[in-house]
Amino acid sequence: MKHTCLNSRIFFFQGILLLWMSSCLESAIIPTFADESDGVALLDFKNRVIQDPLHIMASWNNSVHFCNWVGVTCSPSNGRVVILNLESQKLVGSIPPSIGNLTFLIRINLENNSFRGEIPQEIGRLLRVQHLNLTLNSFGGKIPINLTHCAELRTLDLSHNGFVGQIPNHLSSLSKLEILKVEANNLTGIIPTWIGNLSSLSVLSLARNNLQGIIPDELGRLSGLGYFELSGNYLSGIVPASIYNISSIYFFHVTQNQLQGHLPPDVGLTLPNLQVFAGAVNNFKGPIPVSLSNASRLQKIDFAENGLTGTIPRNLGSLGDLIRLNFDDNRLGTGKIGDLSFFDSLTNLSMLEVLGLAGNHFGGELPSSIANLSENLQRFTIGRNLIHGSIPIGIGNLVNLHLLGMEGNHLGGTVPDVVGKLRKLEGLELNSNRFSGSIPFSLGNLTVLTRLLMDENKFEGSLPPSLGNCQNLLVLNFSSNNLSGTIPREIVALSSISISFSMSNNSLSGSIPVEVGNLKNLVELDLAENRLSGEIPSNLASCISLERLLLEGNAFEGKIPLSLKSLRGLEEIDLSRNNLSGQIPEFLSKILPLRRLNLSHNHFDGEVSQAGIFGNASAFSVVGNNKLCGGVKDLNLPTCTRKSPGRRFAPKLVIPVTGAVICVLLFCSYASYYLVRNVRSHSSASFSKEWQLHMSYSDILEYTDSFSEENLIGSGSFGSVYKGIISGDGTVVAIKVLNLQQQGASRSFIDECNALRSVRHRNLLKIITACSTIDHQGNDFKGLVFEFMPNGNLDQWLHPGANEHYQSKKLSLIQRLNIAIHIASALD
Repeated sequence: MKHTCLNSRIFFFQGILLLWMSSCLESAIIPTFADESDGVALLDFKNRVIQDPLHIMASWNNSVHFCNWVGVTCSPSNGRVVILNLESQKLVGSIPPSIGNLTFLIRINLENNSFRGEIPQEIGRLLRVQHLNLTLNSFGGKIPINLTHCAELRTLDLSHNGFVGQIPNHLSSLSKLEILKVEANNLTGIIPTWIGNLSSLSVLSLARNNLQGIIPDELGRLSGLGYFELSGNYLSGIVPASIYNISSIYFFHVTQNQLQGHLPPDVGLTLPNLQVFAGAVNNFKGPIPVSLSNASRLQKIDFAENGLTGTIPRNLGSLGDLIRLNFDDNRLGTGKIGDLSFFDSLTNLSMLEVLGLAGNHFGGELPSSIANLSENLQRFTIGRNLIHGSIPIGIGNLVNLHLLGMEGNHLGGTVPDVVGKLRKLEGLELNSNRFSGSIPFSLGNLTVLTRLLMDENKFEGSLPPSLGNCQNLLVLNFSSNNLSGTIPREIVALSSISISFSMSNNSLSGSIPVEVGNLKNLVELDLAENRLSGEIPSNLASCISLERLLLEGNAFEGKIPLSLKSLRGLEEIDLSRNNLSGQIPEFLSKILPLRRLNLSHNHFDGEVSQAGIFGNASAFSVVGNNKLCGGVKDLNLPTCTRKSPGRRFAPKLVIPVTGAVICVLLFCSYASYYLVRNVRSHSSASFSKEWQLHMSYSDILEYTDSFSEENLIGSGSFGSVYKGIISGDGTVVAIKVLNLQQQGASRSFIDECNALRSVRHRNLLKIITACSTIDHQGNDFKGLVFEFMPNGNLDQWLHPGANEHYQSKKLSLIQRLNIAIHIASALD
């Protein structure tokens, strides 16, 4: 009996041992199989990463188990990959289809990388995945419909990518969704009504897409919704009343749509948990609900750019957590005294950072209680209203202001010096008011200022040099005031000014300081309608970003500096009503972006070009310049006449040359009969054609086929000689182009002109004309045009090269002797 019990016990323990061994064997086999499958899928994912600046993928190798790779988490029970978290690793690449082999994945987080391409349909094989976060990448294509198989999804965040198409209706089966975010994509179509069936949804963000239509009333069934974001679409109609009844909503954002209707008067009661209530840039009308004060957790109220009327409810002053209160650009106020009485209640908002009241109908004066507004206030805009009076001295208490906008009112008096205490100001906009007096010297304390707009007031006196301390200025505008004196060098030297430097319509005098060359990034320079004089500074050429140069209505004189040819981005030039003179520079015709050019009422002379902007009479004006000629027919200018053919020389050159010609003629009259006879035989033909042909640089470029190598005859120390064919009559000429980089080349050109214009001899090469101008890059160009010698030059005949055809034409002794005699006779 005992033996039987013992055997039974042994058999029992053996059974347990076998079961344990079987269990161990099974657990050993499954992870091994899982390792192989998941590891291969992860390596395929790694191969799709093309940029890895943080070297995250370096750990993804066979020397380390993949469960220990960066961003990979495995299940402790089966060794399968359950989490792939590569957030903010700066990775660039794409998702391979093999992602579908990681079938035990619960969470995928690739947020804030640069993954691109489409999401593979194989992602629908991840039946266990609960959280899919692909936000802040560059994915494109359509949202994969196979996501409908991921029935366990709680979070689907595809925001900030490039997805297109409509929100797939197949996603309606994702009944467990709690977070649905597809904001900042290129999605189109309407908001699907089935979203209202996602009963667990707490976050819905469809913002910044191209969605149209109405907001479905079915969304009102989302009883647990807290985050409601539809801004930046093309939605129309009204916000359904059912949505205003979802008491759990704490974030309500429908900004920048085409919504209309009134804000419910009881919205603060039905949405008591509101923290953000924003509907700016829509068509909402009616009063601001007084009940908003009941939503005691409100931090931001923003309904700028609507059609709201009435005033600011005084009880909003009880919202102690309020940070932003913005009603810019509505129809608030009556334009009468008392409109700003609510300011007293705003002094209780100790956390307030933004107060926007600009672009309304508020009247009256600025209350002194401004001094008691929140010290945290950073942005205060009350411009474009009907406010009069002066700026309260207490404005100096708002020491954390970054923007102070009071433009477009009827404010007057002087600007208080205490404005200089607002040392954090980046924008000061006091333009279009009635301020008078001098500009405060204390503005020089605003060293972080980027925008200073003081135009269209009645400021007088001189500009304070202290503004030179504002070394972050991008825009400076003092136009349309009564300012006088000179432009301080300290202000012009502010190299930071890049958008606009405008001081037009004042009484400023003197010249433009040479420091204007520091404004290398300036786009607009407007000094029109002042009393400025002197020459236009040549170092304006350093302002290489200039697009608009407006200097009209001054007393500038001299020529337009040729250095301005470097300003290749100019779109508008107005130099009218000055005392400028000289010829209109040719480079103006070569500035391709130039759309408007006004040179009227100056003293320019010479020929008006027909190239570039000068070919369009409606794009430029030269009226009031009585010495101009030529140009397009629409200008009705007289035809240009040339007193002497070819190039015109100054009297200092003509008189000596004429004297030299007379001396040569007297000398030649005593020459031998042989020489006289030969000179006569050629002189009539020579003087009939010489110096009759006027050539421009464009002509020479055409005649020489753009100075092609095939037309190169020879070169020397001072330049090169090209063969040219004159279009029209086919005359062949030799054109000598001087190398002006060579020292003495310019002097050689003048000497050669002097000599060849005043000497005629059958044994001297005959000059046809000369050209002194600028090339298409604005560089000086000088050339001489000679009669072409088809038989080559003397050097080639006297010293023929081994491969030259002159080898076949040997000069005899008699021919060489005659050449020497003829040269001697020419030099005699």
